[in-house]
Amino acid sequence: MPHDSRSPDPAPMRGLATRLCERAIIRLSGDDAAGFLQGLITTDVTKSLPVWAALLSPQGKVLFDFFVWLSGQDMLIDCEAEHADELIRRLSLYRLRRKIDIAVDPKVTVHWNAHPGDGGADDPRLSALGQRWLEPVDESDAACADAAYREHRLSLGVTEGRAELGHDQTLWLECNADELHGVSFDKGCYIGQENTARMNWRQKVNRRLTVVPIQLSDEKRRRIAYDDLGLAVDHRRVDDIDADVAPRWMAKALAAGNADTA
Repeated sequence: MPHDSRSPDPAPMRGLATRLCERAIIRLSGDDAAGFLQGLITTDVTKSLPVWAALLSPQGKVLFDFFVWLSGQDMLIDCEAEHADELIRRLSLYRLRRKIDIAVDPKVTVHWNAHPGDGGADDPRLSALGQRWLEPVDESDAACADAAYREHRLSLGVTEGRAELGHDQTLWLECNADELHGVSFDKGCYIGQENTARMNWRQKVNRRLTVVPIQLSDEKRRRIAYDDLGLAVDHRRVDDIDADVAPRWMAKALAAGNADTA
């Protein structure tokens, strides 16, 4: 069972807006909640948590992405609040007769800070993304950090959420899941694993999501534009991604992809 990384000391972050108001927590409790998730999602939840993961379609396309935390014997899913109920319904389809309760926990909130080492849990994708932590709801904590979080994340070229990844549109490895530690290739079966493993074995990730300056965005390939940030998310062929614009963490993948198409 992974260690409980749910409650780091948030004291160093006090005084700053840290709450991610657009996130919600889904709590899974009951009959081996960890084992239940382990057979469904892309990342290994039996090791150190939190992890970034996805629930895929059988074809390997992203339906939901989220973070998974441990709370005692319960599993917590840190997800987009807008789609939390839909995710609960989808997970419930796979529950069958297992005695697992799956519901939004309104008593827990998600927090973020851009500075690594301030007492939270390192973002499992990139340490430069900062730290996350969970806290009990504080009604006096009305300030939201979602805009600052989005700006920081996109400045590092990291995409997430339905508006950027799509819904049943994008293969998980096209979301840079391997480079951002959102997939395990030795954890055993999960939904969508066959196509995901085949793409990895063949090293055939021909398209990727990439964050680009909005003036360089291709409207035909665009998922979303953030006019206030001057950035857009495009779904492009690897050989159409400018290595000078792409983030450093994507460089190796781009080099491999371009070598395959040369």
